[in-house]
Amino acid sequence: MSTSGRAPSKPAQSKAAQSKPAPSKPVQLDNVSKAIIEQLQDDGRRSYAEIGKAVGLSEAAVRQRVQKLTDSGVMQVVAVTDPMQLGFYRQAMIGIRVAGDTTLVAEELGTLSAVDYIVLTAGSFDIMVEVVCENDDDLIDLLNKKIRAIEGVASTETFVYLKLLKQFYNWGTR
Repeated sequence: MSTSGRAPSKPAQSKAAQSKPAPSKPVQLDNVSKAIIEQLQDDGRRSYAEIGKAVGLSEAAVRQRVQKLTDSGVMQVVAVTDPMQLGFYRQAMIGIRVAGDTTLVAEELGTLSAVDYIVLTAGSFDIMVEVVCENDDDLIDLLNKKIRAIEGVASTETFVYLKLLKQFYNWGTR
């Protein structure tokens, strides 16, 4: 799971991750669940049997815990791709200023396939989105015909990625 790049489209996310709001307080995990997560962050293809040996559980028990962790939205197990190798040569972060309800604009942004990351923020921008496009023409089209056309979008500022130097998902557990 620590490969570089981000999946270029939303379908790679689980339905739970797309629809569940962030919990108001952290989920309390026992040390075994934390160890399972860390095993999968190290290698998302690791078998339940291998994980079981590492954490002291049976294969079936690991399978059950992984299912509970994914069903609850605590984690996702996905293939992380390198967008450039798949023909998506333009990535950008877009800061969006909103006039009105930011959550309504964020929901509309969530329907766009080029948008793979949405964050409500405080500061200069109300929303930050990461986009993955095939080329600059697609980015211009996305900005002008889709993002700026959303009711409530007051202005945007685009930060084009020149080079992705670090992107990891193995920050562990607390």
